Amino acid sequence: MTTFITLLNFTDQGIRNVKDSPSRADAFKSMAEKSGIQVKGIYWTVGNYDLVTILEAPNDEVATTLLLSVGSLGNVRTQTLRAFSAEEMSNIIANIP
Repeated sequence: MTTFITLLNFTDQGIRNVKDSPSRADAFKSMAEKSGIQVKGIYWTVGNYDLVTILEAPNDEVATTLLLSVGSLGNVRTQTLRAFSAEEMSNIIANIP
């Protein structure tokens, strides 16, 4: 499984309906599970981003499809980071000549 950390910001629409945010998060979890993605965590934050999610997906395409689907609903904008575990990073570094 591939790990993704997604940073989210509310759009104008999303902040107008911020009271629905917890139920939207539940809907997101359901969408993710149907796609074979495990939501490891959803956190509401203060600072530059309004939410952070940690996902495990079978591949980049499945994760991208989910995040584009969520973005198309108009409540959030996303910025996604591919994350590597220590083991994955050790394997990558082992290939450096």
